[in-house]
Amino acid sequence: MKDFIKPKLSFWQLWNMSFGFFGIQFGFALQNANTSRIFSTLGASADDLPLFWLAAPITGLLVQPIIGYLSDNTWHPYWGRRRPFFFIGAILASTALFLMPNSSVLWMAVAVLWLMDASINISMEPFRAFVGDKLNTEQQTAGFAMQTFFIGCGAVIASLLPTIFSDYLGVSNSATNGSIPDSVRYAFYAGGAIYLLSVMWTVFTTKEFPPESLEKFKAERAESKGLKNAIIDILGGFGKMPKTMIQLAVVQFFSWIALFAMWIYTTSAIADNVYQTTDAQSAAFQDAGNYVGIMFAVYSGVSALAAFILPILAKKTSRKFVHMLCLIIGGLSLTSIFLITTKELLIYPMIGIGIAWASILTMPYAILAGSLPSHKMGYYMGVFNFFVVIPQIVSGLVLGFFTQHFFNGHTVKTIMLGGICMIIAGFLTLFVKDDAILSIKK
Repeated sequence: MKDFIKPKLSFWQLWNMSFGFFGIQFGFALQNANTSRIFSTLGASADDLPLFWLAAPITGLLVQPIIGYLSDNTWHPYWGRRRPFFFIGAILASTALFLMPNSSVLWMAVAVLWLMDASINISMEPFRAFVGDKLNTEQQTAGFAMQTFFIGCGAVIASLLPTIFSDYLGVSNSATNGSIPDSVRYAFYAGGAIYLLSVMWTVFTTKEFPPESLEKFKAERAESKGLKNAIIDILGGFGKMPKTMIQLAVVQFFSWIALFAMWIYTTSAIADNVYQTTDAQSAAFQDAGNYVGIMFAVYSGVSALAAFILPILAKKTSRKFVHMLCLIIGGLSLTSIFLITTKELLIYPMIGIGIAWASILTMPYAILAGSLPSHKMGYYMGVFNFFVVIPQIVSGLVLGFFTQHFFNGHTVKTIMLGGICMIIAGFLTLFVKDDAILSIKK
């Protein structure tokens, strides 16, 4: 049997297959920009925030390899391989987004974060494998760039929603009696609806290619049936990771320590360093929370634009050179927040962080996809997520200690530490071998 040659997809086919990420990023952006704010409003201390945030990476650690393995071993004539997981994850994540702003006590908000992050991961993980499934090597960078574009667009709007509701629609931004502000509540409601509709657009406008040999696929799936065999397959794959994947793992480790520090601490850092308050119940703290949404919207918007520029630069140089440059720019930008005490100037480092974010969402996955076996694309994309969530777990365990004992509670210094980690990640990119791009140039 001849190898299946994947057809080149049109711009609108790339658009449709990636549009679900617009909604998925609504979930992540609302989570990233508002979770610490919600926890603080419900009584969490700055030292405890990293521990509460552990819910997010731990669910990713557990969910993504399992979902990747299951989607690799799924095929339905109508639903395909990845789309059943898009569908189920979207319903669960939308439900969690409606529940989160209705948390009345801290433990409830932490529990909903577990549900929300697990659900987002169910629908998100197969999207990475989806690109490898449907696109040939030459289009994979463009496919991941299109995902990055929608991630950026979704994050811009989602990050701005609390400000839009409070400043333009007259919705209250006050944490009355320790409750979550209505501006945040309505933002999560809108996010839940958009999440569901966007993912469903991809589910119902995109078809999947069947396995190259359906009979062979059915036979292999029959052999792997059963919990014991599934566990053996999942664990056994760790020892067979491609060399490129291991090299990228080290880069990812330092990149995501930086991002996790930023997501956890930006609200408290800006409230302390710019708004001169550490009182989570104060109007100034809530205003800082809204401004952080604007800052995050800027870096997300920059990433959406950069997503289409990076593949062009990568063709002229190399993917790993572009990734190295972007990470160094992002790290220097993140570090510079420590020096800024005027809120208007905080927009400028967000530009550099946006450039780094665009590359983090595009280049490692494009490099990785070319080194993976097609029949285990979903599984290895899930395993690759380990190197996203493990640094977040490490951060959750140690950043609070560093903040309290080395930085005297000043979380802006913790963000500076994250910037240094991102610069280290940039230089480590030099050691990554990108075989796929070499084959394209030949």
